[in-house]
Amino acid sequence: MTPQRPLKSLLSLAVAALAAGSAQAQQLQLEEVVVTAQKRVESLQDVPISVSAVSGQRMQDAYITNLESLTTYVPNFSMNQSGLSNNITIRGVSSGINPGFEQSTGMYVDGIYYGRGQLSRLPMFDMERVEVLRGPQPILFGKNSIAGAISMITAKPTDQFEGSVSALYEFEENQQDYRVVLSGPLSDTLSGRLAVMYREQDGSFVNVNTGDDEKQEEEGLVRGALRWMPTDNLDINIKYEHADFDDNGRNVELAQSLVREDLQGTGVGIDYVSALNNFVGLANNVLMLDPPVDFAGEDGKLNRVRGGNGDSHTNSSDVLVLGVDYALGDYTLTSTTGYLEYEFEQECDCDFSGASVFDAVQDESFEQFSQEFRITSPGGETVDYIAGVFFQSNELDFKDSIDVPANSLLRLLNPNFNSINTDRFATQESDMWAVFGQATWNVTDTLRLVVGARYTEESKEATKQQVHYAGGTAFPATDPSGAVPNVFFGLNPLFGSFAIEPYDEIRGDRDEQAFNPLFTVQYDLGDATMLYATYTEGFKAGGFDIRSNGHPDPAVVNACTLDTSTTPPSCARDIVGVFEFDEEEAESFEIGAKMGLGSTAELNMAAFYTEYTNLQTSQFDGILGFNVTNAGEAEIKGVELDGRWLVSEGLTLSGSVAWLDFEYTDFRNNQCYFGQQVMDPGAVQPGGVTCDATGKRKEYTPEYSGSVSAEYILPLGDSLELRTVFDLVFSDSYLFNPTLDPRSEQDAYAQYNLRVGIGDQAGNWEVAFIGKNLSDEDVVTYGGEAPLAGALTGGTGTAYYQFLDRPRTLALQALYRF
Repeated sequence: MTPQRPLKSLLSLAVAALAAGSAQAQQLQLEEVVVTAQKRVESLQDVPISVSAVSGQRMQDAYITNLESLTTYVPNFSMNQSGLSNNITIRGVSSGINPGFEQSTGMYVDGIYYGRGQLSRLPMFDMERVEVLRGPQPILFGKNSIAGAISMITAKPTDQFEGSVSALYEFEENQQDYRVVLSGPLSDTLSGRLAVMYREQDGSFVNVNTGDDEKQEEEGLVRGALRWMPTDNLDINIKYEHADFDDNGRNVELAQSLVREDLQGTGVGIDYVSALNNFVGLANNVLMLDPPVDFAGEDGKLNRVRGGNGDSHTNSSDVLVLGVDYALGDYTLTSTTGYLEYEFEQECDCDFSGASVFDAVQDESFEQFSQEFRITSPGGETVDYIAGVFFQSNELDFKDSIDVPANSLLRLLNPNFNSINTDRFATQESDMWAVFGQATWNVTDTLRLVVGARYTEESKEATKQQVHYAGGTAFPATDPSGAVPNVFFGLNPLFGSFAIEPYDEIRGDRDEQAFNPLFTVQYDLGDATMLYATYTEGFKAGGFDIRSNGHPDPAVVNACTLDTSTTPPSCARDIVGVFEFDEEEAESFEIGAKMGLGSTAELNMAAFYTEYTNLQTSQFDGILGFNVTNAGEAEIKGVELDGRWLVSEGLTLSGSVAWLDFEYTDFRNNQCYFGQQVMDPGAVQPGGVTCDATGKRKEYTPEYSGSVSAEYILPLGDSLELRTVFDLVFSDSYLFNPTLDPRSEQDAYAQYNLRVGIGDQAGNWEVAFIGKNLSDEDVVTYGGEAPLAGALTGGTGTAYYQFLDRPRTLALQALYRF
């Protein structure tokens, strides 16, 4: 039985019980959830948006350390790490793999836009709350927030002295986590807060090649904040944060090694793992490797055992935020100034095997400055409004390299295939400004009309260059058919094919404008129910592709397959890449209800329909590159429900569930999955490289997903209490490969989490047991076809690399507050 069926029954019973239970327990009162989703402090029940809010206390109890672990508790929301990037998905919409992308989900920390995918991996600590706003958010969170917005609010300095220390040890992955927070007044008008966190772990994968447990993680974060209130009208907040978050190894392995279905049982064809083993064995014998390569561990099974020659990922970031609120009569003037920079370096054994074949190195540095000025009217007037201007400027420097080391097994193809590499250099500068406003007309005590708009102008300039090297010497970007690196990295089938074309620096610039409106109608049906309907348009700027491996002009032929049947030899096929991609747009309709069922229960519902045009997608070229394309059109519709019920003193039930229907209505240029040209020839487009995905669902779009939680607090005597939290998290099946390969499907699953803590009733101390994924489900978060699989199997077989989420983990946590 799939997880969604019992949930339907549970939901029906819960709704019926809510109404009955609320009438029997009027003396109980649910605690109000306060959010700032509309840049005002409001009750969640008054906000006409589908919002999930997770408090800092909830994050601490559930041991949520980053966005990836937060997704467990928010339906229609996921964050996935791939081999070279990170992706945030809301309602099935995400950006794909390409360093030229900004995220389709706008991520904001204390009002500062974090658009780069790498920043989604930042550790989360000492948070006040996190709000996930689903659907386009074009006005108040307007920078590219076409899928939704994540607003993260860190804890602020307090007027009273307080602090906490905590420690956690997790047994399965040898995880250690230490945290210290100090907050309080420094003078009559000045208060401060210091938060320090350090975490490390070994991981759940075994690398049989290195002998290490993977992936090993090490994170450190220091945040200092000051709050100065020199007068009753002026509130100044300044925050500085430095974070380091590093990995060694990966939670990825080769799985599903197979022969193409039409060749199975014919004796023709070979699967990828077998082909690799044969190739390694041949290399050992011919090259007389000493010591010989041991290829054990690559068994093509999903068992958390992998090869690999070592992967690493180092990151550092610095953020400075200055926020000023000034009360001008009943109005509030707000200034938010932000400076952000980060650097990261990644070394990837991207053939995902224990053999020495090739390595990928990626370096990225980024700087951003932003300034927003905003005026907020006093609430409760006939017309309430927020208006402002926003400016942002950023610079990106990017380099990546494909390296063939001196001991590469590719020497078997040609002894010169060692100590060669190809490097890509790219830069991008962007300046953007916007003016925005949102007004609420309180027509009557029960009827409100909301109108909003944002006008945006953005300019970008970019450069890109591809250079091949041998022994440190660069080779010119001309037709160099006799040069070793160009033969190897080009399209010569005699020596393998990486399909990477050298070219001199290319430049591009683009300027675009967007006007995005919003219209909302709110109506109070009685004292406890609010209905709303919204129409909005979203926009995500275009940009420049960084990971494409060919020159965008087909007339530039610097690498090709030589056709020796002609005189002189000619190019049978050229590598044609992309450089620029267009903006993405959305139109969205949403209706919803926020209902209070007495004082002890609430139920919120949202139904939505969104049309996307020019969806920006990144497609693996089947070898080593990724090409950005605008996918055409898609229709997304769904329903989201969430609710809480204070059943009795000490017992609270909460839950959320989402139904999602995603359909590409026009997507004729998707990358073909392995064997699709044979298995589904009707989908193959002219040229045989792309396939029609019209009518299909996107990856990461389970039909159903959600969670149910029960929290129970039991007094023990006069001073102690037992606090228990149980979570059921479930998902329907979904595809995890952007090619939409039907072999790459994650089965429906249900995970169970449990936290049992004992402490004093005043909340000064607590010791807790935390168990996550107690059902020990194997959940694949990303996957794709192994690079070079087609070359080694002659196109007859493949294998898939798959990233796995954490298995069952068991931890002890101790906390002391003062």
